[in-house]
Amino acid sequence: MKHKNGFTLLAGFLFATVALSAVPSAQAGQCSTAGAAGKYGFTLTGTLLLPTGPVPGAAVGTLTADAEGKISGTEARNVGGGFANETIKGQWAVNSDCTATASFQVYASESGALVRKTVFSFAFVDNLAEFFAVEQSLTAPDGTVVPAVITVNGKRLFSEG
Repeated sequence: MKHKNGFTLLAGFLFATVALSAVPSAQAGQCSTAGAAGKYGFTLTGTLLLPTGPVPGAAVGTLTADAEGKISGTEARNVGGGFANETIKGQWAVNSDCTATASFQVYASESGALVRKTVFSFAFVDNLAEFFAVEQSLTAPDGTVVPAVITVNGKRLFSEG
């Protein structure tokens, strides 16, 4: 009886070891720039830290990313009560650990004038169905760095399959 219980315990331990060791490698290999390709909806909120004082900002929009990491999209944003529609162009690289870095150029939709350049750090969750991001930097067209605390939540609009 002791031999049977010992064998069952050993078999259970081996099964658990194999099952648990397979999970990290499966998760680590699932994220890539090509795997993140698709269309996302997002919300953005935060504060610009201007010399005159903090100014709140928010936006909603969509982004489309291709397998090579090129991104395009649009957003409707409000900064300090001033509304504008904007066009987004950029690129990102998604790492196997489901983090990413993206750089964007944001243009006024009506005039096409460059409004700002920005860099974000991303973390993908839920099998690349959702992301969270925080702004690393925001630069005005004249090269002025604007301190900001901005976060973004995004969700894939359409599942692949």
